[in-house]
Amino acid sequence: MAVNVTPSQQLSFENKPDMAVAADAKKPVEEKKVAATIKSFEADEPLLQENPNRFVLFPIKYHEIWQMYKKAEASFWTAEEIDLSKDLHDWNNRLNKDEQYFISHILAFFAASDGIVNENLVERFSGEVQIPEARCFYGFQIMMENIHSETYSLLIDTYIKEPSQRTYLFNAIDTIPCIRRKADWALKWITDKESTFAQRLVAFAAVEGIFFSGAFASIFWLRKRGLMPGLTFSNELISRDEGLHTDFACLLFSHLNNRPSKDLVQKIITDAVVIEKEFLTEALPCGLLGMNADLMKQYIEFVADRLLVALGNEKVYRATNPFDFMENISLGGKTNFFEKRVGDYQKAGVLNSANKLSGEANQTPSDAFALDEDF
Repeated sequence: MAVNVTPSQQLSFENKPDMAVAADAKKPVEEKKVAATIKSFEADEPLLQENPNRFVLFPIKYHEIWQMYKKAEASFWTAEEIDLSKDLHDWNNRLNKDEQYFISHILAFFAASDGIVNENLVERFSGEVQIPEARCFYGFQIMMENIHSETYSLLIDTYIKEPSQRTYLFNAIDTIPCIRRKADWALKWITDKESTFAQRLVAFAAVEGIFFSGAFASIFWLRKRGLMPGLTFSNELISRDEGLHTDFACLLFSHLNNRPSKDLVQKIITDAVVIEKEFLTEALPCGLLGMNADLMKQYIEFVADRLLVALGNEKVYRATNPFDFMENISLGGKTNFFEKRVGDYQKAGVLNSANKLSGEANQTPSDAFALDEDF
């Protein structure tokens, strides 16, 4: 007589230990697989090894990385939240020609840069990193970079009314040499087949942590003067996002077993500093009150030192922060992930769920570093 087996009995694993053992026993020992762009000696990196469980998110294994994703999620915003109604008056009546020139070059760089960052995320990092927690972050970062790109395009559209000048700025990678050099440096890391994942991770930490920092500071300089409220508010939101992206790169770097030598990390960062200083020399007119190329170069060195420390290196420049208006601004590279956990989260509802998963809901967040703090 046939025995009826219910669906719940079919799914029960209570009395099937032998089946589980047999299934495991049949599995051959496989070589560790990684993406084709990953070097053979990086095959033992847990973040880069082919992960058969990458399609399912839970259980969370990398809690710090997951918390970074939840922090990004808690910081979501859209371009429609930016009110530009008062900016055009300031642009036309309160900014002089030199200031307009400088800010337009800053916006021109930004309009293209987020697309370059996304190119790297889509073409390289998202396919190379195999753990789902990091892929969640990269997926959210791609969306936020799209929102940044939309915002910068709207800003140029709003301020620049002459069509040929607008086209010139939108095509800055081809039309403005100092922006072209920054773009070329970032793009070469996307196409580079010889560098390791760790080297490219450092390079894009430099793109978001150094190439963006001078531009962010220049817009915070406008905020100090009470100018361009729409632009300066968008700058607060975007600089917070990019700071988080830089911190995420440093966090992933701290999880790697095969890191570049400290000398190589230093070379990547200092190369980016040289290019950024060239950009600021060409983009910054002389005679802006409280802002000039020498002060900005000092600030870039200060930011680079902070990023080097976050990557486990020593300071190179030992520069101090020359801008009082950048004190306590939350930008990236401020946390040394080799020593300190990330804290000071924003939206309790979103972030408490991450803490609950990691069993750290009652843990006191670490104190955040300020931009004027020495290490």
